[in-house]
Amino acid sequence: MTKHQKRLSVPKSWPVERKEETFTVKADAGPHGESGVPLLIILRDVLGYADSRKEARYALNEGNVEINGKEISDEERPVGMFDIVAFDEREEYYRVFPDEGGRLSLTPIDEESAQSKLGKIAKKANVPGGDIQLTLHDGHTLLVEEGSDYDVKDSIVIANEDDKIVAHFEYGEGALVTAVDGSHAGQIGQIDEIQVTPGSSQNNVLVEQEDAPVSATGGFETVEEYIVVIDENFVSESDEEGDDE
Repeated sequence: MTKHQKRLSVPKSWPVERKEETFTVKADAGPHGESGVPLLIILRDVLGYADSRKEARYALNEGNVEINGKEISDEERPVGMFDIVAFDEREEYYRVFPDEGGRLSLTPIDEESAQSKLGKIAKKANVPGGDIQLTLHDGHTLLVEEGSDYDVKDSIVIANEDDKIVAHFEYGEGALVTAVDGSHAGQIGQIDEIQVTPGSSQNNVLVEQEDAPVSATGGFETVEEYIVVIDENFVSESDEEGDDE
């Protein structure tokens, strides 16, 4: 199987220039499915911490890079939405987040925030023994007690060290959300209305921004699949990133 991926056919979320060269690195199987970006692209093309695959491998073999609290030695390991990328020696910590063009970008965060990550609940199922298995957007699974009030489309924050759930954000009107795909990717607001569509079509979500109605320039409408419930930390991080620019 080839280790290369044509740049013109990479997912739109990948932060690579498609016309500079013909090929780029191919991601290994792992979290995030086809949308996962190889760690090498983050190290080389986004941050500029390595000029080649060889340099990236050296840094990884030194144990200098962690994803979600775990040391990573594979430069092709997929990185995706809401992952935490940490460089402890540099004291640099980033959350992977879609920008307004839909590409995955790195948002600087502090060390405390890097100890846990956000996940959207994609599936919920009963398992033998009476527990409930939650499957997150990146394929990560964890068990919770039967009767727990976690539902599909809710978001949870889990500690990197032990998978303990440290926060829970319910999906519904009034929730703080971000769009992670589509023309409004990266935008943040509060759910104003969830429009239930009969049949198999996607529900629509109307989102208000900065107290502006959806019909004005401050709001937007998107399909439910693209919406993720977040917490207020994402708003402050977005403001700080804007100030840096």
